[in-house]
Amino acid sequence: MAWIYLIIGGLFEVAFTSCLAKAKEATGIEFVLWITGFLISVSISMYLLFLASKTLPMGTSYAVWAGIGAAGSVIAGIILFKDPTDFWRMFFLFLLISSIIGLKLSSKV
Repeated sequence: MAWIYLIIGGLFEVAFTSCLAKAKEATGIEFVLWITGFLISVSISMYLLFLASKTLPMGTSYAVWAGIGAAGSVIAGIILFKDPTDFWRMFFLFLLISSIIGLKLSSKV
């Protein structure tokens, strides 16, 4: 169950970074809504990290959570915000995802 918490928590991390990106472009009530989405997403993400770290080692939990969030945010940036997709960016994204998978495979829990 801890790994499920980490995956969902990482996805909420992608949500909160996306909300921040949208909030910086917004004004008025739209800004308030994006910031509210950010606050809800960050709260859920942190709580799920906390739940996962009750079972998994904290270092593994944090690395996987942050890695999912980082990789997901890069992918969301490419899809939603037209961020660049040059060779080195894609190479390091692949390396990050490979490292997350390696941590999962090397975990005994």
